[in-house]
Amino acid sequence: MDSWPEFLGRYGVPGLIGTALIAVGALGVGWLPLDTVVDSWPLVDTLRDNSPGLILSRLMIFAGVAILLQTWLVTGYDLLSGQRWNAWRISALVGMWSVPLLLAPPLFSRDVYSYFGQGRLLLEGYNPYETGVNVLPDWFVYGADPMWGETPTPYGPFWLLLSRGVADFSGDHAFLAALMFRGLAVLGLILMAICVPILAEQHGINPAKAQWLAVLNPLILMHFVAGAHNDALMVGLMLVGFAIALSKHAAYGAIFIGLAASVKPIAFLALPFIGLIWAGSVSNFWNRVKYWIAVVLIGGASFQIFALITHTGFGWIDALSAPGAVRTWLSPPTALGMTVGAILEGLGLAENNDSAVAFFRNLGLLLSLIIVAYLCLRPQGRSAVRAAALAFGAVVVLGPVIQPWYLLWFLPLFAVTGLTATQLRWTILLTAAFAVHGIAESSSTSDTLFQLSNLVAIIVAVGVVGLILLASPRERQLVLKDPGSHGLHPETPRAQQEADSRIILV
Repeated sequence: MDSWPEFLGRYGVPGLIGTALIAVGALGVGWLPLDTVVDSWPLVDTLRDNSPGLILSRLMIFAGVAILLQTWLVTGYDLLSGQRWNAWRISALVGMWSVPLLLAPPLFSRDVYSYFGQGRLLLEGYNPYETGVNVLPDWFVYGADPMWGETPTPYGPFWLLLSRGVADFSGDHAFLAALMFRGLAVLGLILMAICVPILAEQHGINPAKAQWLAVLNPLILMHFVAGAHNDALMVGLMLVGFAIALSKHAAYGAIFIGLAASVKPIAFLALPFIGLIWAGSVSNFWNRVKYWIAVVLIGGASFQIFALITHTGFGWIDALSAPGAVRTWLSPPTALGMTVGAILEGLGLAENNDSAVAFFRNLGLLLSLIIVAYLCLRPQGRSAVRAAALAFGAVVVLGPVIQPWYLLWFLPLFAVTGLTATQLRWTILLTAAFAVHGIAESSSTSDTLFQLSNLVAIIVAVGVVGLILLASPRERQLVLKDPGSHGLHPETPRAQQEADSRIILV
């Protein structure tokens, strides 16, 4: 095993260079409020106020993501090919690679400023489930996306409490608020870094390999650290819930799932699988129903405590449809609807594609509900955590909109329960494609250069990813070959026994 200086020099420094380039590029094209002292810094002014500076900023981000992605692939190849590292080494890389991004302007999304606006709504006595941030003076100056200006928040009451606290502390300083929200995202990342190795060991999977795939993943650094999405805290709390349910008691796990749902309500989807853990590997249907009721009551109570504190009621239910306002080719139902709708328009059978999009979205919703119900009612042959991974995957893939960071809702659950060599290759390809798509579709940049449609961005991403993956023999072997060591699976009889003990039998 390499010494720590050798390890950090070989794997830490290249990734650090990649994220440093991304951070400097963010000074030019990251999201900054219109009225901020940062905008007057000489370097920021140079990068943002002229075309050469903007081009240089974008090139740095492209180069930084490429270096980060390639370093991640090289690290994974060496780890999967026999390097015996523990999870702490991978966690050290996560911390080292994250450092340059901690103070950079938000990148790849400006949602963090919507969080700030929603916190200000609570401070001003508004209910964020009933009104958008556009009722506030200077809401646009503080950086919120006009797309969501009139949209009620889709987030849970615990997150609204945190947002109100951030808004109260930061006052009129939106960029300071953004950095504080990034701190909350990093807290979620720390929870992930703690829980992924625990859950991996509980399922007989090598903790370091699971940590590499689920926590060191470039999408984590791009969207949870640079983007400061609250999904990071939701996922971290959800993983805590599963880890506690397996090692302590499922009732405590349900409390944390309720807490995760009070950040983003999609985490409620994990509750029935906490119930399966509580029921045990050998249980009948009615016994499971009893535990499902128990976890719903416990998780619901955990959620409702914060709803009572914020006095926001049940408005979050109606607000859940807000993300569906976006149409993206990444969502199969939406893409199919837009395609069929365009054909119908061309034939003169429809005025627009709205009806076709709505039909296929509803069909996707129905199919996802059927899959989730099947995974709950017929759990035999898999662990409860694996079933949860499949459920989240179905809901995301068949959902009306997919954002690159939605992959991170379920990637850790798959990583800790194992992947075949083929599944791992596809996961690596998806990670690479979403990483490049995140910069190619230009959502991280100002609106003057390199504007690409979502569909064209996907095509560009595929081309760039192909070049990166073919850059060296190690990348080609990791993705294109099929060595037995490249899957995530139990590697010893004891690990296999641990994995088998989690399988639901009846």
